[in-house]
Amino acid sequence: MKTSTLNTHLGNVAIGTDVIAQYAGAVATECFGIVGMAHVNMRQGLVGLLKSDNIKKGIHVTISPAQKLTLDFHVIVSYGVNISTVTDNLIDNVKYKVEEFTGLEIEKINIYVEGVRVID
Repeated sequence: MKTSTLNTHLGNVAIGTDVIAQYAGAVATECFGIVGMAHVNMRQGLVGLLKSDNIKKGIHVTISPAQKLTLDFHVIVSYGVNISTVTDNLIDNVKYKVEEFTGLEIEKINIYVEGVRVID
C-alpha cells in the first residue's frame, strides 16, 4: 500500500491509498444517480456491483511524486439519469470532500461507467 506523507508543525501524517479509496467511494455512493462501485473481471468480461464494505476495489488511487492524487472510479449508474450530469456532480463532490479530508490536491478524476441498473 502506497502512502502519502504530510509534514505538519506537529509531525508527519501518512495516509494510505486504501483509506483515500474507501473515503472517496463513500462520497461517490452518496451522489445522486450512482448505484455503486463496479468490479470488472477482465477474464470473463463481467461487471459486478460491489457491496459497501468492498467499494474501494472499484477505485484506483495514484499519488504522484508531487503529492497530487489521481482517482479512477468504476461506477454503475441508475437507468434514466443524464450520465454527464451525474459524473459532473460526482467530480465536484469527490474533489471538494477528498481534498478537505486529506489535505492533498486532486490532479485528475477519471470516471468509467461500467453499467446501468434499474432502481426500484
